[in-house]
Amino acid sequence: MVSRMRRLRYAVKHGFWTLTNRWPRVRPEVLEPEDPQFYAKPSERGTGDFAYPERVSTGQADRLLSCLCTEAQLTSPAFRYWIGRLGETLRMHRKLWEFAYVIQALHERAMLAPGKRGLAFAVGQEPLPSLFASLGCHILATDLGASDYESKGWAKTGQHASAIDSLNRSGLCDPELFRQRVSYRPVDMNAIPDDLTGFDFTWSSCSFEHCGSIDLGKQFLWQQMRCLKPGGVAVHTTEFNLTSNHRTREKGNTVIFRRRDIEEIVRRLRDDGHDVEPLNLDVGSSESDLEFDRLPHSLDRHLKLEWRSYVTTSIGIIIRKSAAAASAPGDSTGAA
Repeated sequence: MVSRMRRLRYAVKHGFWTLTNRWPRVRPEVLEPEDPQFYAKPSERGTGDFAYPERVSTGQADRLLSCLCTEAQLTSPAFRYWIGRLGETLRMHRKLWEFAYVIQALHERAMLAPGKRGLAFAVGQEPLPSLFASLGCHILATDLGASDYESKGWAKTGQHASAIDSLNRSGLCDPELFRQRVSYRPVDMNAIPDDLTGFDFTWSSCSFEHCGSIDLGKQFLWQQMRCLKPGGVAVHTTEFNLTSNHRTREKGNTVIFRRRDIEEIVRRLRDDGHDVEPLNLDVGSSESDLEFDRLPHSLDRHLKLEWRSYVTTSIGIIIRKSAAAASAPGDSTGAA
């Protein structure tokens, strides 16, 4: 019954958009920088020739920036390599971009090495803990407790890490090594325990938009910096609004961050002394970049999508904690 009502509301909404010519679309003005100091210069954007283990070129490799999901990145040799390491087949889906983005960002910054400690938030059943463990990292995977997941309706989606072994279901890591290197702990992203400190890196894949509101998502991103040791790296992806820099979904199980929200996040982090990779809001120019998915969503044309009157995509943010910062309660980001 609920599904039938949802489809009816969706049909009515689309009828209204058709009559009024107000279909959700990508609006170029949304991507215009408010403060240029936060953005990459054209010369810094590169061509997608990123460093990765099998790179043949001996020239200077491009550096991954804080940026939007695009087909050009997803099909770059580095991203293809990491998607293969995950045992996946390349397809135009932003979840694959998110996974490859996190991996590439950490690889470039020498985080994926034996003995490095990583902390994953809202890990669900993603394969990254398994891959990182196979590379010698020690990972603490966290997610909401089972009862919290059920109350928020996520348990039915199969995205919840209810058993540690589910994180190695693809067999990316030797089972014995996986048990030695990966542990699990229930953690609410809105209440990060004070003892989670000293990690070399943290990450989340399209998760902090589920904290309950735009403001709570921002607070999470600032607060999780406490978990890193000085010089540690945080890589997070989230929802980005391509339709408006004013209207958005600000509260609920899923929110959509606007350009102005991302700029505020970057400003606050830099004010606290952290280094944030410059923003690149190039939306891409290929066929997959210019079209957007609609319900029922596909598995291979899903870089941009229509959701609740907006066109959205994923954005990745890369942060390095100030080398002078020490993890201590009481600071604005938890770093003193």
